[in-house]
Amino acid sequence: MPTEPPAEQLPARTAAVWAALDPVVGAGTAVRVLDVGGGSGMFAVPLARLGHTVTVVDPSADALATLHRRAQTAGVGQRVRGVQGDGDLLHEVLADDGGYDLALCHSVLEVVDDPAVTLREISGAVRSGGQVSLAVANRAGAVFARALAGHPADALALLADRGPIPGRPVRRRFTPDALLALVDGAGLDAGAWRGVSVVADLLEAASGADPSDVRTLELALAGASPYREVAAGLHLLATRP
Repeated sequence: MPTEPPAEQLPARTAAVWAALDPVVGAGTAVRVLDVGGGSGMFAVPLARLGHTVTVVDPSADALATLHRRAQTAGVGQRVRGVQGDGDLLHEVLADDGGYDLALCHSVLEVVDDPAVTLREISGAVRSGGQVSLAVANRAGAVFARALAGHPADALALLADRGPIPGRPVRRRFTPDALLALVDGAGLDAGAWRGVSVVADLLEAASGADPSDVRTLELALAGASPYREVAAGLHLLATRP
């Protein structure tokens, strides 16, 4: 199978996600991947370079155009398919094209009308024994980020989950318990959850920070408490029974 670029070329902030996916996508066997909301191809193109076939469902025509260009440039256009549509209507968008081995739902549940409906649709598109990769924004991480940026009122609003801050886009944040409840409601079995970007975002602008050191630290903290609890995001792999 084709090989993915060295790990040091991948963003440090997603190191924990790629580490969790590696047993599924790095085992040398091609799998069918569904990427819901991944229109620009940040995950789809690297996965296609590993030899997997990827169907991306996204409501944005512009994002899908970017996906097409990126896939063609990478020489994997034949393994990447873009479909315009919404995640909560996958049964219509994909018709009978189900039975995926792996589905990605990254930074999607924050903005959909109903996260439970969308996740049930994704679960239904995955074969028995297949897996769903979920990445969402973490409420605790958002609270700390707003506080450190000098916006205590915003941090308090996020802490109380009082809804959108005036003038800012509506974006949900999740707690680990809330994410696990969604997974259970979708009929999926949750694996261990990890923190995403525990320190990567904080160190991104740090002068002299070695990217490989940041990545190593990120992986060390991603599954460790209390560090994972204050990460920018949460990630887990869930399995469809």
